[in-house]
Amino acid sequence: MTISSETLDIEINGIRHSLPKELSGNRLSSVLRDKLGLTGTKVGCDAGDCGACTVLVDGASVCACLTPVAHVGEKKVTTVEGLSDAAMSQLQASFLRHGAAQCGICTPGMLMAAHALQQRIVKPTRAQVETALGGVLCRCTGYQKIVDAVLDTGKVEQQDQPEAGAAIGAAVERLDGERKVLGLDVFGADLLPENALLVRAVRSPHHAAKFTFGNIDEWQSGHPGVAAVLTAVDIPGENCFGVIPGCEDQPALAEGHVRLRGEAVALIVGAADVVEALTFVDFPVEWEPQVAVLTSSESKERTGDPIHMNRKGNVLITGRVVSGDADAALANAVHVAEGEFETAYVEHAYIEPEAGVAWMEGDVLNIHACTQAPVMDRDETAKVLNLPKDKLRIRPAATGGGFGSKLDVSLQPLIGLAAMVTGQPCRMVYSRAESMCSTTKRHPAKIKARIGTTKGGELTGMIFTGDFNTGAYASWGSTVANRVPVHASGPYRVPDFSAEASAIHTNGPTSGAFRGFGVPQAAILQEALFDDLAEACGIDRLGFRLSNALQDGDQTTCGQTLQGVGIRECLEALQQPWEQALEEAATHNRTNTALRRGVGVASCWYGCGNTALPNPSTIRIGISGAGEIFLHQGASDIGQGANTVIAQICADALGIALGSITLVGGDTALTPDCGKTSASRQTFVTGKAAELAGKDLRRTILSMSNMSPDADIEIVGTKLVISEGTVSREIDLAKLPANEFGYVLMAEETYDPPTQALDESGQGIPYAVYGYGAQIAELEVDMKLGKVRVLRVTAAHDLGRVINPILAEGQIEGGIAQGLGMALMEEYVPGRTENLHDYLIPTIGDVPEVRSILIEKPDPEGPFGAKGLGEHVLIPTVPAILNAIRHASGARITKLPAVPHRVLAAIQKVNDNV
Repeated sequence: MTISSETLDIEINGIRHSLPKELSGNRLSSVLRDKLGLTGTKVGCDAGDCGACTVLVDGASVCACLTPVAHVGEKKVTTVEGLSDAAMSQLQASFLRHGAAQCGICTPGMLMAAHALQQRIVKPTRAQVETALGGVLCRCTGYQKIVDAVLDTGKVEQQDQPEAGAAIGAAVERLDGERKVLGLDVFGADLLPENALLVRAVRSPHHAAKFTFGNIDEWQSGHPGVAAVLTAVDIPGENCFGVIPGCEDQPALAEGHVRLRGEAVALIVGAADVVEALTFVDFPVEWEPQVAVLTSSESKERTGDPIHMNRKGNVLITGRVVSGDADAALANAVHVAEGEFETAYVEHAYIEPEAGVAWMEGDVLNIHACTQAPVMDRDETAKVLNLPKDKLRIRPAATGGGFGSKLDVSLQPLIGLAAMVTGQPCRMVYSRAESMCSTTKRHPAKIKARIGTTKGGELTGMIFTGDFNTGAYASWGSTVANRVPVHASGPYRVPDFSAEASAIHTNGPTSGAFRGFGVPQAAILQEALFDDLAEACGIDRLGFRLSNALQDGDQTTCGQTLQGVGIRECLEALQQPWEQALEEAATHNRTNTALRRGVGVASCWYGCGNTALPNPSTIRIGISGAGEIFLHQGASDIGQGANTVIAQICADALGIALGSITLVGGDTALTPDCGKTSASRQTFVTGKAAELAGKDLRRTILSMSNMSPDADIEIVGTKLVISEGTVSREIDLAKLPANEFGYVLMAEETYDPPTQALDESGQGIPYAVYGYGAQIAELEVDMKLGKVRVLRVTAAHDLGRVINPILAEGQIEGGIAQGLGMALMEEYVPGRTENLHDYLIPTIGDVPEVRSILIEKPDPEGPFGAKGLGEHVLIPTVPAILNAIRHASGARITKLPAVPHRVLAAIQKVNDNV
């Protein structure tokens, strides 16, 4: 880079750019993205914590967010856009082949760090790869496939698209994967319309407070470049949104009273350079702090005004499931185990903070933002802005991780309001601290349970109670409170059962959806008590679970008769690894007292979709007169692979080659509603709609050609060719009339799982399909330091039918990494851990080897027998790790996370009782 009197000349990807000299002190990341349009470089923290902005400067990895442009000097900068020319580099191709990119937000940073390593070391070892990539965080993949991709670079494995009828079960590369590895996916912060204004929110520094505004007009006039200051009085519609009908309670902008730290009270809209520089210290708002309650225990004891006037005792809802007489069963049990457990807030910590842009096209408001639920975004935002639904178009951005939190509306109504008021494009990008303080978390829980067995180890009864801190607003609290009692028994036969879970309001962060909807918290205690009971009965821990596992024809605690139950098959698949792990731990421990090894096991089940509520998805597939096949697939793909898996299902249902399908995404103006990407519902529910639509279109084609169900279908030019044996017939698509969607042949099908509402005792059919799994954790405990290192997790999961094995393994590995974080390190503390160096998530060096075992026990309701997977892979990880800690050290952990000081205290407690 050279600096003249007027410009900076900088070389990026081999091209010299002349920039205004005043940019010399700017972050390299902002210049690359905002000035040069090189948005492949991502920004996740602006603090050097996440590594998403990694670029190369003279071949060395640097965080572009920490590098001033002036420091680049006479050096060469390389971004992800410079890794390839006309075709993908070998490294990018390896990432695609291995499924190393899920959501894709960390992928450019990973690629750049890996490329720097490969320039220095042609054939690096696994340890060298892990060291080189250690500064880049990933929340989706669990890192294993990323490391494998780097090690496998250069191996040419030509992957052909599967033939017609062979898509299901094939390890197909992500259909949207090429854009991810090339850095071309357009995330919420990547769309930069010309002359767009920047929106920032003024947020509460208090957990609870009343507030009043001073002279806003005077403040605005003193800040040239500020185009508008917006408050609740500027909202034209209903200043209230939510996710569950009847539970809407959250304002887009607070009105005179805030219920949580980080709640937005005003918007500042204006020129980007002006608004970005504001500190808000002089903004005219006066706060009157109030007494805040931050735990569910405090909230239940509060005698003053409730947090919401219509919710007595600060209870949002209580879910309940009762079958038989649990009290009598426990009174008559030979062995009874009981305990209590407490979990913390857990932050989703997706690498992409919330971001989006809104603009007007005629009288239609368009919003491009990260989301897991585009239609719900449209409906709730339209209500706030008083717009007819057809005057609001959600154009989903690529979403850089969600895990449940991006189900909730966040900035959509804010940028929409700004665009409507100013008439200009308006964009908003949350800072990392803003994202962490204002968005939802995993529910902290305080739970109790008692479980009984016969002398021989047969479960007889269970009582479970739990309080779940749902924070200031409802979000998904009612879903958690209703789902937990259904699942609290685990995938086991418990004839006499009672479970209650309450969602309790506090002034803490709003707790919402997070991979498992409360079930992971409940499973921790249930699985710990199972270890106690196995010991009391003198039964092997895995054997105890096997003997009590649900089977086809068994009834759940809700009275539902099950089919396609795969938990026994999962546990049986773990038998040999279990025995080997126990033997290896015993051998190690005979000669080691400082580092003790332990082995734990835990199981899970998970109902796919909404709990006993309507849950539909609609798929449209059409063929144009030009011979193109378009699949309108509206399920948000946040990295789990819905775009690929649903297309695989539809291709086989129609009987055409997967490569013939073109995807049309979740744009609300183009694609029917596929519901929310949550609760492991998309493969099952939207996949079933895709199967039905594909089969319906196939029937139409076969009927038009008078061919049998066994005929083959392919498109040749503008003709449909239907053949069977020596008989072949053609349909000339160009001669057929087009319908209102532009298709000459089309099918549209809706699928809503057959569930049944639960009665007052929780009896009914809450879910049509369940997924099952079991995991073994092997670890070592430092008996002097309390440090835990997980060595290996072996995971057996029943998918019903494996649609795509590479994507399934990626979900398992990523879910286990999140479970490890929940177990050992993650605890969100409002005001203290609002960044990615105080809030710790697993790095590439923390994650153990993961061995995946994919079980296929087809479900009669699922598409081609398939079940969901994404949510429940996390559920057994935490209890398996905690059970392994106890096996190694004797320490019983009763509060998460199991950080060293808690482990040491638990070890000391054991020693004191000896």
